[in-house]
Amino acid sequence: MEMLEYGNKESKIVLIQMIDEHDAESIENECMIIQKQTDADFLMRAFKVKDWNKELSPWKAPAVFGRDDFGEGAEETLKEVLAACTDKSATYYIGGYSLAGLFALWAASCTDVFSGVAAASPSMWFPGFTDHIRDNRLETGCVYLSLGNKEAKTKNPVMASVKQKMEEAYDILSSQGIKTVLEWNEGNHFTDPELRTAKAFAWVINN
Repeated sequence: MEMLEYGNKESKIVLIQMIDEHDAESIENECMIIQKQTDADFLMRAFKVKDWNKELSPWKAPAVFGRDDFGEGAEETLKEVLAACTDKSATYYIGGYSLAGLFALWAASCTDVFSGVAAASPSMWFPGFTDHIRDNRLETGCVYLSLGNKEAKTKNPVMASVKQKMEEAYDILSSQGIKTVLEWNEGNHFTDPELRTAKAFAWVINN
């Protein structure tokens, strides 16, 4: 994967985010929004994902929109990410939007490298995921969750479960003693993704 860097390369606060081609156009603006919401200096490392459904999915699942099924490439993707997180003196936070947000949560169930998880509108409807985090405690100090208040209003029965699954995830993480917040945003899944992601990262940095 191609890795893009933004911000201060000498910073010991490193943000990790999985992005697609569209996100690459707005990541600099996202970083500017983060800077306005925190006093911390940081380095953003953004990894460009080519096959979103395959490379960010922890296990196989049938397609819920379009024709593309979900693969099981998250393990290989995480290996590449962790290869860029070897400085023991740095503090790493992982986050992302949509399926990238789900990947960030899943990653924290596999490693203790990440001090916080910034999951903005994560695909919490992903089959079996709440069971996974119930059975595999996230090895992180804090988790930010958010969802648009219209995201569950869809005719797709799998995706319509996202509100219920999000609330379930919040309860699971909170009961495990992880500092967790769940923020509701105005709009659907496609409303202000860079602003939502920036708020998520700012919160974990500040907490």
